Amino acid sequence: MIHFEQVTKRYPGGHEGLSNASFHIAPGELVFLTGHSGAGKSTLLRLIGLLERCTRGQVRVNGRNLGRIGRRDIPYHRREVGMIFQDHRLLHDRTVFDNVAMPLVVAGMRHQEIGRRVRAALDKVGLLNKEKARPITLSGGEQQRVGIARAVVSKPPVVLADEPTGNLDPALSQEIMDLFMQFNRVGVTLLIATHDLDLISRMGQRILTLNRGRLVRDSAAG
Repeated sequence: MIHFEQVTKRYPGGHEGLSNASFHIAPGELVFLTGHSGAGKSTLLRLIGLLERCTRGQVRVNGRNLGRIGRRDIPYHRREVGMIFQDHRLLHDRTVFDNVAMPLVVAGMRHQEIGRRVRAALDKVGLLNKEKARPITLSGGEQQRVGIARAVVSKPPVVLADEPTGNLDPALSQEIMDLFMQFNRVGVTLLIATHDLDLISRMGQRILTLNRGRLVRDSAAG
């Protein structure tokens, strides 16, 4: 599902956000990505979502070589990769419904189908009664759930999450992780970047560890 082969990302000025990283994530796997601040977690996720392109090496997602995807086809790739951000990136002048519906509207889906899918996604994250609310009126945990609903509403096979529990207390963090486990149980491939080692050590899942842009440990490999 996700293949990195000797992937390096070098930024202007010479800094390497990622250095010769190689790993494979199978379809339906849930994997955590950890490491210190600046270790390269966000860079790695951005390469998968084609928010960045690698300098060397090869990134493949769902059998597709991302280096061969032209600018015009990037939106089609992103429909297959749901992205969840720590800062939510919600539109505060729109309702919760409108925020979650955005990927479907962009994709040109019929109005009736949009309504059905958005309400199903909000129901999964426990926010069906908040569809008419503005994000600013919600708690941090609820805003994160809106972000999750938006990421999964188009039913992408891959979901990426960048520090999704970074601003939440331990109880809410566990609730968010439980949501991810639910999505994983129905076959969604998840890669979740987090520095919360206590939380992920209890989850019993594979962990990739980055240090200064290098992949230094893969728990699946012992």
